Amino acid sequence: MPVITSIQDLKDIYKRRVPKMFYDYCESGSWTEQTFQDNISDFSKIRFRQRVAVDMVNRTTATTMIGQNVAMPVALAPVGLTGMQSADGEIKAARAAAAFGVPFTLSTMSICSIEDVAANTDTPFWFQLYAMNDEDYTDRLIQRAKDAKCSALVITVDLQLLGQRHKDLKNGLSAPPKPNPKSIIDLATKWRWCFGMLGTKRRSFGNIVGHIEGITDNTSLAAWTSEQFDQSLDWKKIEVLMKKWGGKVILKGILEPIDAKMAANLGVDAIIVSNHGGRQLDGALSSISMLPKIVEEIDGKCEVWIDGGIRSGQDILKAKALGATGTMIGRPYIYGLGAMGQLGVTTALKILQKELDMTMALCGHRDINKVTREILYVPKGFEGDWAK
Repeated sequence: MPVITSIQDLKDIYKRRVPKMFYDYCESGSWTEQTFQDNISDFSKIRFRQRVAVDMVNRTTATTMIGQNVAMPVALAPVGLTGMQSADGEIKAARAAAAFGVPFTLSTMSICSIEDVAANTDTPFWFQLYAMNDEDYTDRLIQRAKDAKCSALVITVDLQLLGQRHKDLKNGLSAPPKPNPKSIIDLATKWRWCFGMLGTKRRSFGNIVGHIEGITDNTSLAAWTSEQFDQSLDWKKIEVLMKKWGGKVILKGILEPIDAKMAANLGVDAIIVSNHGGRQLDGALSSISMLPKIVEEIDGKCEVWIDGGIRSGQDILKAKALGATGTMIGRPYIYGLGAMGQLGVTTALKILQKELDMTMALCGHRDINKVTREILYVPKGFEGDWAK
């Protein structure tokens, strides 16, 4: 077993062990992937201020996110097809998150259903909702999340249209993989993954199959899904969904201050500064570069989180210092899951927390809640000096 010291180490193992179509599904963006790349590279433009002769004893990365105690300002983001990265992947990730002390968010497009995850975990999780044209299905989905005791609803607002991701089309992405010469050759080299999948019955979209009349195979599922994302979603419809839920709500996919203000006016508990991991509007600005403007616009009316581009505990600290109440991670925990299952998710979280803790200390702080922008060198023009 190799010595694992970074998220990159997990990614390297992940790439070797998971079928190419699912690796590419995770590790890609839309169109030219400019925004996908900028999400990562823009973090590297920010530098830290080193402090010395500061008491570093009794440090803590613990904080809260929408009133929930967390071991560090991190939640596991909703990721579709997680159960294709590792057999029963959503259950494994939820268990790892609960044991570590951070929230897990289940995607609408998960392989393990809401009921599966609830039955196999002891800690309430969050549920992510896509607004669908089938209002009856959406209502039933919300009720199922309530019945499962989900403690928050994450409404994704930036996927009214599905961004084109070239790799998914070229790979013929499907769950489970459709047998063809290309996929069979690839699967022959991924024996760990194959043995895992042979040992589970969860191989399709658990929140959809069996809950929609007429969906019996991948063809009918693909046809239904492609027509379901609600292109008419607006603030009024979001408000209706919030009322139907009646509990804590987080809006995911905010990238402009004006939209952040609209969200805060609805009374949401948190917004997530996000461009869907660079998988929707290619050419949009990175999440981290938009964070300060949105934090300023919100001015404490609700919590502001960020996702997209986080690959280290240092990135988490940079986001926190720029005003984020919390962060969401997707790819880092997926790398761990695909590499080593539940243990891999735990390993990813441990790596991130260690990096966060050590960097915070070397910047002169012992409490994550007291970190401010003063620990950073932010380059001039980082947020963009754009013509109006």
